[in-house]
Amino acid sequence: MSHESPTRRDLMKPLQLLGLAFAAALFAGIVTLVSMGFFQQRAAGEAERAVVTALVIAGISFIAVLLIVSLLLLAVDPAQVTKQIDKPVLFDEKSDEPEQDEKPDAAASGDPKA
Repeated sequence: MSHESPTRRDLMKPLQLLGLAFAAALFAGIVTLVSMGFFQQRAAGEAERAVVTALVIAGISFIAVLLIVSLLLLAVDPAQVTKQIDKPVLFDEKSDEPEQDEKPDAAASGDPKA
């Protein structure tokens, strides 16, 4: 039973990234409205100020998330965009075996000369 591993291009679709930024902005706007008491019975001026503040916070968070995600995408090597992902991304390609010079017992005892 073979399964197709997604490519990096499949994982980084622009519409999905815009959706992520929009969801973060919507969340920030709703949290701002709730924290400013928009859904409680308040004066009309306070409700208007809460909406304006929520829109400003939502806009700032949309731009910030979009900027941060786009800067993180710049860290991806373009040669690896079409490469299949078959292992963890941060996995070290070197073997996990200890080097010949290291002695595990010397590190545990705290004696550098052992």
